[in-house]
Amino acid sequence: MYRKDRQNEFYTALAKKDGYPARSVYKLQEIDKKYKIIKENSQVLDLGCAPGSWILYISQKVGNRGKVIGVDIEEIKIPKKSNITFIKKSIFDLKELDFKEKFQAIVSDLSPKTSGVKFLDSGKSLELAEKSFEIAKSVLLPGGNFICKVFESESSDEFFKKVKNCFDFAKRFKPKAVIKKSKEFYIIGRGFRI
Repeated sequence: MYRKDRQNEFYTALAKKDGYPARSVYKLQEIDKKYKIIKENSQVLDLGCAPGSWILYISQKVGNRGKVIGVDIEEIKIPKKSNITFIKKSIFDLKELDFKEKFQAIVSDLSPKTSGVKFLDSGKSLELAEKSFEIAKSVLLPGGNFICKVFESESSDEFFKKVKNCFDFAKRFKPKAVIKKSKEFYIIGRGFRI
């Protein structure tokens, strides 16, 4: 008989109680508390923002004088706020011209539609992470911060080294809200160097 992960159930119920559409908000919240990624009054780019938990958290954190732009192929399921702009588009179709500004932080919780074939899924995850990093390098301000989800694989170590070379501080981190058996982890970069 199939049993859901109890930890998963806890964070899902907590998200519902706190008014977030998904449990993923607690991953970002833990990363942000520990590494101080999102600053008040800043501009943040959220790649893969649907259903909207991260973008909602960020909009609250940056406040009315800050701004968050979310990009996803799916619609977000949160009420629109004055400091949120949503672009319905694939990250592979984004161009630097889509953004009039640069960002103090770029976050990516992008995940492929999983097939259950670990090699294939981790390859697709890495492709999304690489594209997120490419976007970050073109629109992140010097000194800016970066968060990117990736699935553990042989290639994820190489990707981490690429990120580490562009930041003053880089860390691999697995938040408590990630299901224990999941291969998912986050790469955090602080202090972007051009």
